[in-house]
Parts: sequence; structure tokens; C-alpha cells
Amino acid sequence: MDYASLTEGEKNGIGKPEMSVDINLSKPPILLLFNLDPKWSVLEKQEVLEVTSQLDKAFCSSGYQTTLLPVTNGDLDLLLAPYDSLDYLVFNWCESIPGIAHSEWLVADYLEQKGFAFTGASSATLALAQDKCRVKQLLGRRGIPTPGWKVFKRGSSFRWGRFPAIVKPCREHCSEGIDRNAVVTTEGELANRVSYILEKFRQPALVEDFIDGRELHLSLWGNGSVETLPPAEMEFSSFADKRDRICSYEAKFVPVSEQYNKIKTVLPAPLSEDEFRSVAQVGKTTYLLTGCRDYARIDLRMKDGVPYVIDVNPNADISPDTSTISAAELAGYNYGEFGERILSLAAARHSVLARRKMKCQINL
Repeated sequence: MDYASLTEGEKNGIGKPEMSVDINLSKPPILLLFNLDPKWSVLEKQEVLEVTSQLDKAFCSSGYQTTLLPVTNGDLDLLLAPYDSLDYLVFNWCESIPGIAHSEWLVADYLEQKGFAFTGASSATLALAQDKCRVKQLLGRRGIPTPGWKVFKRGSSFRWGRFPAIVKPCREHCSEGIDRNAVVTTEGELANRVSYILEKFRQPALVEDFIDGRELHLSLWGNGSVETLPPAEMEFSSFADKRDRICSYEAKFVPVSEQYNKIKTVLPAPLSEDEFRSVAQVGKTTYLLTGCRDYARIDLRMKDGVPYVIDVNPNADISPDTSTISAAELAGYNYGEFGERILSLAAARHSVLARRKMKCQINL
């Protein structure tokens, strides 16, 4: 049985949920926070500004007043000084502070210190997700399926024993450090790749069992009651070599690469009823366990009916062409409605807006 044939009850929350916040009662001004690195090329800057403009237009079409705030350096005090945290809601679309490595969590930390209500994950969850090894330890303690793994540091004996395996940097995201050579089949290949990660990224190397199976991206949203959007499958049938059956950096960001052009996104993923239930259960448990908030994407590999968590994305890309937005559209949400739903979830954490909502309900 595939997704389309499931009953509403069987879809276990997929589709339009009841919003916990009546967003029509209050539409606060929005600060749309995004990173714009001065070191990027003109083309890269134009692409970011274009995508940000699309989100801005979606908010405006829904009746919100938005202010675009590009983060170009670490001086967040100067950037946000004109705005009172009691008056604004921040849409946090900032993946880093230019010039500061692994700084995604620092943006959320700053917003928390200044009392801003903002969309997406807390600083603690963003910091956790940055460290793949900590995430795997957490999943393992709860019995959530994740590929077998080991960490190698400088001075380690590079012995593993199970192949194929995949080698990743411990503290990168967006598939940094992952290309076809990350998949290794011998001890010699493993030692070479671990050495490469240690040298290039200056951090431990994570070695995992390579699950040569289906890759699924499950987008979820909500707080407390978490709902799943239709799962997407990354379709690798064009590739005979297992080394190419991965979502590498090239597959995501290099338009001239073979992987970028040949890996297809299938929505909804063709899953049996049992497969869907298993994926949804593992995804929801992972979402809650890692502290995801408002929305996130959980990446899984499925083999022999078992969905293995391979990555947690609490600040998932929500550009218009991503699997998350495509899944939301399949569930009945256009781009503006998706953004509005996220804003409504964040607004529930804004004390002033919550009091205003309560006052409106009393007056009604």
C-alpha cells in the first residue's frame, strides 16, 4: 500500500493540521534574518537574495510586514539594536555568522539572550545537531536505529572491519566533506579517507556502516503534537556504483555535477503501510528526542524494512525548490501558508502576542 492509498487516519497526521495558534488574531511585524557572506561571489549573493525575496513576498501576501536583515558579520547588536524584542517576531533563516565556523547555534543563542521569539530550533538543539557523534550517542541510548559507527581521532589506529563504510567529518553539515570517495570498501581506503578528514577539516572523522538502501527525507512540524509531511525519496536508479548513491555536496550544490542532475526526488515516497508507519515513528521520536521545534527534516536510509537515521536537520533548508516545501505543497500548503504556519508556531512562544491573543478571545 502506498501513501496515496492510506486513509486519513492511517496517514498519522499527514496533511493540514489544526493550528494551535489563531494567526488571524495577531500578525506581528517580522524580522527576516538571513546570512549574506561578503566573501561570496556576486552570483551566490544574488541567489540568496532572490530566494529570501521569495519568502518575503510570501509573507507579505499573507498580510505580514517584513524587514529583511542580512547578517554580514558578527555584530548582531548593531543589526538588531533598532528592534524591540517585545514588538517583533524573528524568522531565523540564518545558517551561520560570516567568518565564524560552526556558528549557526550562536545566532539562536544571541536571540535567546535578547529575549526575541524566533522560528525554529533553540541554540541547544542547533549545537547538538552540529555534532553528529553526540546525536548518534543520543539516538543509541533510546534504541533508535542508526548505522553502526566509530570515531577516529589523530593517533587512532584506523581499523574498522565492516564494509562498505562511509567516512564523514563529525561537525559539518550540508554534506560538507562527503563525496563519492567518502564511501570506502577496504581498510586502506578507510585509512586514507580518515586521514583526509583529519587533515582538511581539523576534526574527528565519523565512520559509519554504509546503508546501501533507499534514502528518505522526512519533514515534520509542530510542537508537542508533531505531524509528518509526505516523505520524499532520493532516487538513485541512474547509478550502478554504490559510491554515487549518496546525497553528496555535489548532489546538493553543484548544478553541473552528474549527481545533481540525475538524483531525482520522488514525492510521496512509494512506501508500504508498514514502511510508512515505521518511518513516521522513527522520525517523530527523533524530532522530539533531539529537541527540534516548529519544523525539521530527518534523513533516513531504509534497508530490509528498517529506517536508519543518518542526519537530523533542525534548521532545514526551506527554499522553494526543497523537498520540505514540495512535501508541504503535496499536503496542501503553498509557500506563504507554509511560512505562516511556522510563524504561528513561533508566535506561541512570544509572551506579548500570547497575552494579546488571550485578550482578543476574552473580548470575543
